[in-house]
Amino acid sequence: MGKNSSAARISILGLFAAIIILQNYVPMIGYIPVGPLNITTIHITVIIAAVVLGPGDGALIGGVWGIVDWIRALTVTSSALGNIVMVNPLISVLPRILIGLVAGWLFSSLVRDKSKLTAPLVVSGIAGSLTNTILVLGGIALFFGNGATVLHAINFQALTPYILFVAGTNGIPEAIAAAFLVPLISTPLLKYTKLGKERFKRISEVK
Repeated sequence: MGKNSSAARISILGLFAAIIILQNYVPMIGYIPVGPLNITTIHITVIIAAVVLGPGDGALIGGVWGIVDWIRALTVTSSALGNIVMVNPLISVLPRILIGLVAGWLFSSLVRDKSKLTAPLVVSGIAGSLTNTILVLGGIALFFGNGATVLHAINFQALTPYILFVAGTNGIPEAIAAAFLVPLISTPLLKYTKLGKERFKRISEVK
């Protein structure tokens, strides 16, 4: 990869990172409040980065989201429960890194023809979204399901089933949104840009 390609990649990564930060802090862009939790659209940005740039870069962008989410929880700018749950980086950071890895790797494995992108993109979008949902829910159940929290005034043991139900319900529209928006946005980027050409070149070299 030449200097121009490296500079372009860094610029694109910076753009994706800026979008992630914007989605985190501008109301109703990245998080849509529903009860005590939020339906997120940020995972879609991570998945698009993963399928267009590759799993490594997707993991990097996912990590940016996770770190920003973790900082929001520490600085009390998250949701009421987010300020408690997301202070654990195994819940706020790790699942977001794995979104990029899973979605990017799955797309690389499934795509066969540049003219047939829809199915691989739909599957990658759903898989990336479910990776986030399942790992975040698993983290909540693991770390808070037994009531083990410094905030003893909150009965997490009684509250966790409700949290898991609401978050699981939120996960369904998040997966549907990813299945629709990831192909819609990623297809032209993969077909008609230099990024797409380089992505398919890397995929063909691996295969």
